[in-house]
Amino acid sequence: MTDMPLRTVPRLSREDMRTLGLSALGGALEFYDFIIFVYFVVVLGNLFFPPGIPDWLVQLQAFGIFAAGYLARPLGGIVLAHFGDKLGRKRMFTLSIFLMAISTFGIACLPTFQTIGHAAPILLLAMRVLQGAAIGGEVPGAWVFVSEHVPAKRVGLACGILTAGLTAGILLGSLVATAINRSFSPQDIHDYAWRIPFLLGGVFGFCAVYLRSWLAETPVFQQMKARKALAEGLPVGVVLRRHGRTVLISMLLTWLLSGAIVVVILMTPTLLQTRYGIPAPTALTANSFATFFLTAGCIITGWLCDRFGAGRVLGLGSAALGAACLALYYTVGARPDLLLPLYSLAGLTVGIISAVPFIMVRAFPPSVAFSGVSFSYNVAYAVFGGLTPLAVTLALQIDPFAHAHYILALCVLGSVIGSLQIVKERQARP
Repeated sequence: MTDMPLRTVPRLSREDMRTLGLSALGGALEFYDFIIFVYFVVVLGNLFFPPGIPDWLVQLQAFGIFAAGYLARPLGGIVLAHFGDKLGRKRMFTLSIFLMAISTFGIACLPTFQTIGHAAPILLLAMRVLQGAAIGGEVPGAWVFVSEHVPAKRVGLACGILTAGLTAGILLGSLVATAINRSFSPQDIHDYAWRIPFLLGGVFGFCAVYLRSWLAETPVFQQMKARKALAEGLPVGVVLRRHGRTVLISMLLTWLLSGAIVVVILMTPTLLQTRYGIPAPTALTANSFATFFLTAGCIITGWLCDRFGAGRVLGLGSAALGAACLALYYTVGARPDLLLPLYSLAGLTVGIISAVPFIMVRAFPPSVAFSGVSFSYNVAYAVFGGLTPLAVTLALQIDPFAHAHYILALCVLGSVIGSLQIVKERQARP
């Protein structure tokens, strides 16, 4: 992509902004539904598993159900993407959030082990699997949907705004969980208040379904349908046969995305408490600031991708992410007073992840874009998103800064892919 003057880049129309706003809002609400589970996993473990078993086993089983949502993502994503490439983006885009709303509301209404015995954890697992299938179709579908609505030279900004919406869902989950824990006693949470965030999630989801009814099918899909240029056979089969290299690059980029989110945003509050002796309220407050700046960083990165090309943005952004994380993890132990600015800066640089969907949605042809992005993203996220906490935790036993070094290695990977992308962008210039 050339270094064009800003005045030559088309502005987003009012209809484009409406589409982006509704899509990002729906994505935030759906991601809230998916992530809220982790904030109440200890309470759910005590309520849905037999009493009298060791606490560590209760937590292990509860986190296993949480992880099941990640494992269900590839299957749900592939199925929804198949019909998204065949029947339309909007239908699957709306169906995914409906499935999420139903499953989240279902968790809120589930009877506990005390009421129905061993059927309770089985039903909880079923709801969590349905949540995973829904989010597997939501995230890739949302990226493809918005990228096919906006002008070609605004795809980066569209992906950045959409990704910012998803990260805002994490922040919303954190704020709701904090509010519940401050407003109710531990006994009240155990008795009934744990249901409130899931009830809210169900309401949020149904509201998002209604909002998405106002969205139109993408012009790209409508044109393919009119020309009868839709994928024949199984779209995912076409992806694997003809676009293997693109799938590999997309999976490696997803590793960078998942690693940055899991380590810097999800694991770091616990690491700050256990490794650096920082009180939980201070760590969680800093995490909220970091997540807020992550949301802003996603939008900035998307805008920069349109302006300078994804290759340079990914390469320089990866270097900035590595430097910011090293500064955070190597400094905060001796200077805890710098936690807030350092963690906020690290969160801002994690925003480089919005370059990932920009590269992916442009790498696959429109006829199989939904399936290509969905397969690559969901399979890689299931593997790397699930293994990263385990790998980092085990590595910390021999390397006290394993979390920093893990991010640094991913940043090197991001810089290498950025360099390859620069070459590809130069070759594509007229």
